[in-house]
Amino acid sequence: MSDGRRFIHILWPSFLVAIVAEGVFFTLVDPAELSVFGEPPAIGRMGVYTVGFFGFWLITAASSALTCFFQRPAAEVNRRAGDAAGRR
Repeated sequence: MSDGRRFIHILWPSFLVAIVAEGVFFTLVDPAELSVFGEPPAIGRMGVYTVGFFGFWLITAASSALTCFFQRPAAEVNRRAGDAAGRR
């Protein structure tokens, strides 16, 4: 699979899950009630929503990337290890 397709296979599902996570989280938690080191965030509600969305997207993208990493066949992993050893 090409790197571009793998990149899309990581980002698109993680984007969709981040939307759901954002909706569920901020349905239960009011951004005005959050605190950072005991102080309310200085970026306002929309800023908290934005940071929250990108935080959820980053976490779910990491999960999708690990899934892609661990589903590689052994032949591909061993071939790359052999190529790296041959360059030394």
